[in-house]
Amino acid sequence: MNSITLLVLLFIFGIIMKKVLYKITVKGKVQGVWFRKYTFDEATRLGLKGFVKNEINNTVYIEAEGTSTTLNEFIKWLHKGSPLSKVSTVTFETDELKNYKSFEIHS
Repeated sequence: MNSITLLVLLFIFGIIMKKVLYKITVKGKVQGVWFRKYTFDEATRLGLKGFVKNEINNTVYIEAEGTSTTLNEFIKWLHKGSPLSKVSTVTFETDELKNYKSFEIHS
């Protein structure tokens, strides 16, 4: 492998591995169906950091930090949710990293 190829690969790897924060809102039947517990389990399995919490308007709010690749896998999982949930929409936006140390369930 020549040095140019190596530099290109390192650049691509750096973009893929760069950490980002997603602020996520999940709507549907997502409260009272163990959604936060299953979300915690999936986020932990994926190595994400942040939190999940119920909102007063019957949605679930999540802040999750990880690589774009891992977060996109998480978003796909959120569309399915917990076995008893019925997810209607999942929306997200990116924001500045907060450097969470773990993933937690907030009340």
